Amino acid sequence: MGIFGRRKSREEKAAEIAGQVASGKGFYGRATRAFLGNEDYARVQQSMGAYNSGLGAQQLLAAGAPTTTAVVVSIADTGQLVNHDPVVDLVVQPTGSTEQIPLRTIVSKLRIPRTGDQVLLVADPAHPGGYLYAGGGVTP
Repeated sequence: MGIFGRRKSREEKAAEIAGQVASGKGFYGRATRAFLGNEDYARVQQSMGAYNSGLGAQQLLAAGAPTTTAVVVSIADTGQLVNHDPVVDLVVQPTGSTEQIPLRTIVSKLRIPRTGDQVLLVADPAHPGGYLYAGGGVTP
């Protein structure tokens, strides 16, 4: 503990800076927004959104949130990487439903789901009726 309170760890400081960059606020956010064009800045925001949704899904799973199985209808690469893992556009169909749900998420490059694979979804508490990708990649 420092003289004036608890010091932030590197991970906490990095998460704070990443949040500022994605929101366009603070020194880092304004500098990033100034140096990147609108199109590139929108890509940064999309990547941060995919990263945060993956992080949120893992926290929900750790807390014991119920999961739903779904089948991958289609998968498309966005060309973006976060920590060397691809950001993809998934279209999934929950088991027992005819509804198809589009998701943009990060998948592990070691376990990329394919069309027809079963994956897990967890309900998104921030968006009622929405889902977050919670992993999978197991062929039924």
